[in-house]
Amino acid sequence: MAKSNVDIRHFDVILSPHITEKSTLLSEQNAVVFKVADKATKPEIKAAVEALFDVKVTGVNTLVIKGKTKRWRGKAYRRSDVKKAIVTLAEGQSIDITEGARG
Repeated sequence: MAKSNVDIRHFDVILSPHITEKSTLLSEQNAVVFKVADKATKPEIKAAVEALFDVKVTGVNTLVIKGKTKRWRGKAYRRSDVKKAIVTLAEGQSIDITEGARG
């Protein structure tokens, strides 16, 4: 993969890394978790990760976390839905998510 393949649309697909205890445990199995755009498809996510981070992706699993209904000062509101992608990398590949896409 070459860095010249980076398209401006790739930055619209991958929104941010999702750093939790579970995602840290997944990194031991060569997987990284990202928050992605609601309309992003698995092939788009794979292409974006490969172009931005210069790695080989072997699989992409997606899930939508439904927003919770919360209350603030007696008024109910709803958090936004969030789409996450669990990206499995090829053996020997890794992404340092603390470094960023332009590192």
